[in-house]
Amino acid sequence: MATRGARAPAIQQAFVLHHYDWSESSLILDLFTREQGRIAVVAKGAKRPYSQLRAVLLPFQRIQVSLSKPVKSTDGIGDAPGPEVVTLRGAEWAGGATMPAGAALFSGYYLNELLLKLLARQDPHAALFDAYAATLPQLHANDDAQSQAALRAFELRLLLEIGLLPDLSLSTLTQQPLDLDRQYMLTAEAGVVPPLADAPAFSGLALVQLQAALLHGSMAALQQACAPLLPALRSTLRGLLHYHLGQRPLRTRQVMQDLQKLLD
Repeated sequence: MATRGARAPAIQQAFVLHHYDWSESSLILDLFTREQGRIAVVAKGAKRPYSQLRAVLLPFQRIQVSLSKPVKSTDGIGDAPGPEVVTLRGAEWAGGATMPAGAALFSGYYLNELLLKLLARQDPHAALFDAYAATLPQLHANDDAQSQAALRAFELRLLLEIGLLPDLSLSTLTQQPLDLDRQYMLTAEAGVVPPLADAPAFSGLALVQLQAALLHGSMAALQQACAPLLPALRSTLRGLLHYHLGQRPLRTRQVMQDLQKLLD
């Protein structure tokens, strides 16, 4: 959690997670920044046809932003959106991959929705920001297995960063190291435990390798560890995320499922 009263840097790295209209000419942005985590920002005049911000404030594009004072109701553009909202002074493109398309676009919005629903505001996670930036280019992969491994690796990193993932190298109930040759399952309620008959299972070795990759910090290493475990990981992580999201279902996942049914 950010230290109370700490001064934010003048220039911050950011991604646009979501935006919505505030007035006829302005937008409220939900930004994911490396320095402050998820923050709400008002972009005054961003909807005007001649605004330079229109071509910059796009999802999945790394940008640099400068921010100023919190928005007040006396600023003359309607009711103040809340005490946490600050004003965008400027933004410029900071490099990155092109806008995703097709399945990659849905996957990108899926990542954004996870961050919107699971990250508290003003709670910085620099490692998660770097993981997000590293994952976006992988969504363009022609190999579906590669893009799926990237998604699973990001889900694991996200759950770890927000304190919702147990140590995968230990039996959660006993806190003893896993037997590398035995099978285990991962649940939101009990952590790493012996598997039920119909549950997705992982070898102790596979879970230890996932934990080692998480501790190493390399998204490439984590994706490599996820690659041979994709079916079981997808089902397991879906269960963990569903449990922690509670009554906040993921809309992008449902859209993807509905679209796949039409294509099938």
